[in-house]
Amino acid sequence: LFELFRDYFVGDNVSGGNDSFELCGPLKIPASTTEIAGKVFKEKKVIVVGGGDSAMEEALVLTKYASEVTIVHRRDEFRASDIMQKKVLSNPKIKVIWNSTVEEILGEDRVTGVVLKNVKTEEQRNIETGGVFVAIGHLPSTRIFKGQIELDEKGYVKVFDHTKTSVEGVFVAGDVHDHHYRQAVTAAGYGCQAAMDCERWLGVNPATR
Repeated sequence: LFELFRDYFVGDNVSGGNDSFELCGPLKIPASTTEIAGKVFKEKKVIVVGGGDSAMEEALVLTKYASEVTIVHRRDEFRASDIMQKKVLSNPKIKVIWNSTVEEILGEDRVTGVVLKNVKTEEQRNIETGGVFVAIGHLPSTRIFKGQIELDEKGYVKVFDHTKTSVEGVFVAGDVHDHHYRQAVTAAGYGCQAAMDCERWLGVNPATR
């Protein structure tokens, strides 16, 4: 198991672009590996935190493996699309706890439960679980480029003509511009495209080498 997740023993960050992590036992696993993580939690109870399409998608994937999936959402309605909500709410393996937030994750060597707080009544209670998946959105790591490369309203790098940016000779690939797929395999594909575009650009701009 250690060999499988060797590259995923990372810090305690639980937010941000492709740095969005799920706390799963003693491991922190990137959000794009939900399906792999699901196999680790086979026949276990897990919690998904969030109310958007990302949370719905993760919950649905986890139902293939976990015995029970509980979605914890701080509001009394989801922000997800209607079709995703219908899929989730009609799935017998998914439960929803509304108007609640995760105040604390319990466990020493691995996750054993969480402390939930009702945002309306302030009442707290403990819930037993074997894993917590945080799916509350993504923030691209592009702050360093602000004012230098054109970004969109959500902070993603704007793309022009495949992989070009607003700056001549600067190309982009991966999650800093892809707000739809956010997967390792698609990022690798974009990286290949950007490398090819860069090589062609250098071919016609030899003085910049």
